[in-house]
Amino acid sequence: MSVKTAFPNWLNSSADRHSLFDDVQGIFAGSMLAVLGVTLLSGAGLLTGGTAGLAFLMHYATGWGFGLCFFAVNLPFYYLAFKRLGLAFTLKTFAAIALTSALSDFAARAIDLSHIDPIAGALFGGLVIANGMLALFRHRASLGGIGILALYLQDRFGWRAGFVQLGFDGVILALSFFVASPFIIACSVLGAVVLNLTLAINHRKDRYIAM
Repeated sequence: MSVKTAFPNWLNSSADRHSLFDDVQGIFAGSMLAVLGVTLLSGAGLLTGGTAGLAFLMHYATGWGFGLCFFAVNLPFYYLAFKRLGLAFTLKTFAAIALTSALSDFAARAIDLSHIDPIAGALFGGLVIANGMLALFRHRASLGGIGILALYLQDRFGWRAGFVQLGFDGVILALSFFVASPFIIACSVLGAVVLNLTLAINHRKDRYIAM
């Protein structure tokens, strides 16, 4: 009996295809990293771009939990994900968003960060979220919204997902002047730059081919 057939199908993977177990652990790990990064940003009173940025705006403006806001703002993007990127991508993205939403509210109660310098929060938070998104991208999932659109444009036109998202993030952060001070917004921009440059440098379709 070969090593490959000694394991159930859901454990078997290859150089060009993830197993079900690979995808499950990748989605959990990516979601948990994203939640940790969001916790760092939130603890420093910062915002970010993408649908997470929209969720932060709703959270600060209404007082609703970030997880609920994040889940709600992503709802309109599932149709695009299904039509352009397929059912598997849509289901894995839905799972990642649901996990991130639930774990964000859990982390808000379970992790008490009494003080985070805004600059440190931007640097560490942006980097951690980016690595969470990289884990999700490599398992054909995303954190929804602008990430879905950025991945579609990269697959369709070859545009770097990080640079596409950076452009959208600039618009979202401009709206932040209604709810935050100029210093907090400057730190938020720093975090968004760290996040998106990390994605642009490390996520290339021609470097990672596993499905």
